Amino acid sequence: MGPAIRGSSDITERLRAWLEPREDEMAMLLAELVRVPTENPPGRNYRVCADLLEKKLCQAGLTCERHVSPASFASADASDETAVSLTASFGSETRTLYFHGHYDVVPAQSAEQFRPVRKEHFLFGRGCCDMKGGIVAMLFAVRALKECAVALNGKIVLTLVPDEETGGARGAAWLARQGKLGSHGIGMLLPEPTSGVVWNANRGAISLRIKVLGKSAHVGLQHRGENAFEQMLRVVERLQELKREVEQRKTGYAIGAEQSSNSILMLGGESGGGTNFNVVPGQCWFTVDRRINPEEDFDSEKDRLISVLEDCRRGGIRLEWETLQEGRAAACPENERLGRALAQSVQAISGEAPRFEMCPGLLEIRFYSAMGIPAYAYGPGLLSVAHGPNEYVDLRNVRECAAIYALTAFGMLTA
Repeated sequence: MGPAIRGSSDITERLRAWLEPREDEMAMLLAELVRVPTENPPGRNYRVCADLLEKKLCQAGLTCERHVSPASFASADASDETAVSLTASFGSETRTLYFHGHYDVVPAQSAEQFRPVRKEHFLFGRGCCDMKGGIVAMLFAVRALKECAVALNGKIVLTLVPDEETGGARGAAWLARQGKLGSHGIGMLLPEPTSGVVWNANRGAISLRIKVLGKSAHVGLQHRGENAFEQMLRVVERLQELKREVEQRKTGYAIGAEQSSNSILMLGGESGGGTNFNVVPGQCWFTVDRRINPEEDFDSEKDRLISVLEDCRRGGIRLEWETLQEGRAAACPENERLGRALAQSVQAISGEAPRFEMCPGLLEIRFYSAMGIPAYAYGPGLLSVAHGPNEYVDLRNVRECAAIYALTAFGMLTA
């Protein structure tokens, strides 16, 4: 670890003193955000949530700008609701540290999850962990720097996007295509629930839905039909050959104790087909989820996957496929300046140096990494409860992360 951030002892105490009495205020804002059911898919209530966030950003004295992506960028199962991204700035000059978060959440198991419940230091509700609690921490980090009159040689841009849970088509991906993401960036922080570690890498992902076509017929006349299920098994056999090969590969990046370092090709996360037990299935479908380690070449691995399907088609199997999700792997060294500043800040606030690991899923650090901008994920909450029926966040962790983000920004923007 590098040398301590110059002047950080005094600023740490000032930031802590400002944040310490604001747990209730953080809880109130987080509860407001949780009550807006921004479920994705299909992408509901984006405008309502963006309006609320914009109001809070403006009340904090930040310069805020709205970015609306056209409906043509929506996925097939997305709602037709407007997808709004927000960027809010604090500071001046061109050197920019990005605080980046998403406000969409995975679908709830019940409507009760959008009725937040507070129990002492804990807030329960859909999205409080992934990642509306992280958004609150980042907003309060900026407020702490502003209220403590910390002079920055540069600026913080808080970027809040929708659609992350389905690949970011109308959020970060659209902003990147428009040249509205990462300008003059010296780094990016993402408040995913990382369970106390720093994620400095993520696997790439290619997710497909494959449909095999046949011809329906009554079981007594099955010779007149074409059994799509049996044809599908032939496709699966070919993909299993590829699976056995790619899953021999291992990543060199550190991973969590419960995770595997092997590359991944999962078959049949979802599947279906047919109309009745006594009818030859006219079509069957299944999903393929390919997770690609950073050391692997994304384009080559995609080509190999698609070539298996094309070979099956040339062999007489009628099939078609659609891409559900596609994102590249990303990786950033631990010893980048931002990585060192983040690690120092975590140790200063929590008392422990963080471990750097690869995230098991996709991260929006990939959009910044593709532009050569160092990017890391670190946020309040536990990955094990994100997306679950009893999702919660420890408000003390939200407050602690706010201090870590603010201190990291101080370290990056006061040189």
